[in-house]
Amino acid sequence: MQKIVDLVLLMQSAILLYKHSSVHYRYGGNGSRVLCCLHGYGEAAVSFDFLGNHKARDYTIIAIDLPYHGLTQWKEGLNFSSQELAEIVQAIFTARGISSSSPFTLMGFSMGGRAALSLVQSIPQQVERLVLLAPDGLKINGWYWLATQTWIGNRIFRFTMYHPGWFFLLLNTGNKLKLINQSVYKFTRHYIHDQGIREELYNRWTCMRHIRPDLHRIKEYVQQYRIAVRLLYGQYDRIILPQPAERFRKGIEEWCTITILPSGHQVLQERYIDHISNALDQ
Repeated sequence: MQKIVDLVLLMQSAILLYKHSSVHYRYGGNGSRVLCCLHGYGEAAVSFDFLGNHKARDYTIIAIDLPYHGLTQWKEGLNFSSQELAEIVQAIFTARGISSSSPFTLMGFSMGGRAALSLVQSIPQQVERLVLLAPDGLKINGWYWLATQTWIGNRIFRFTMYHPGWFFLLLNTGNKLKLINQSVYKFTRHYIHDQGIREELYNRWTCMRHIRPDLHRIKEYVQQYRIAVRLLYGQYDRIILPQPAERFRKGIEEWCTITILPSGHQVLQERYIDHISNALDQ
């Protein structure tokens, strides 16, 4: 009997057919509460599998591969909206026997944090708790804005992904002159050293350009619907810093807490399960 129960708790894969696309997601657990997870850049739904080892008796867990990530086959072009994300989440709930209007806890890591914030804006009445791990979306990144929100910036971005020589020169010069943080330098080099990876970067960034959360409105929803917000950051993270979280928390201190973990950017790891569990349950 124990083996049968454990099989129920293990994370499994499934596909949702959405418009012309197939959206891959992981699911598991048999808890009474629902947890929806959105991964970071270059990652996938499997990043959350370890939660099944710890939270599957408390939560029914669903983790989604975002467009151009994991096993999702996105056929809607370089476009992805908050409304489409909400429709996908609700359709997956229905497929798993969960009411499409069911309240749930929402977790987002890094880029998935921006998607999670956008989802709160779309369906705030369903989100009862928001857990963000080193989240993007609380501060506008000037380079990202230029590359994705302006026509000329996006053309330069696309050209650079196919002809990166000038950018390598600029990056290496900035590093030698100590104008670029080493963590940012290594992070950037990692994502532009290979043409396939550069193409993925262009597709992923451009596709997500419409995911732009309105923080003022989200804070209003946090107060209106009394949404518990838990923000977790890495003490040694040089990619996403906690200062924007302090600004976001102003005015919603009653519902929002910030926790600093002894880590770098990668806070979504099993070693930090105690901190993540506290964020989910307290």
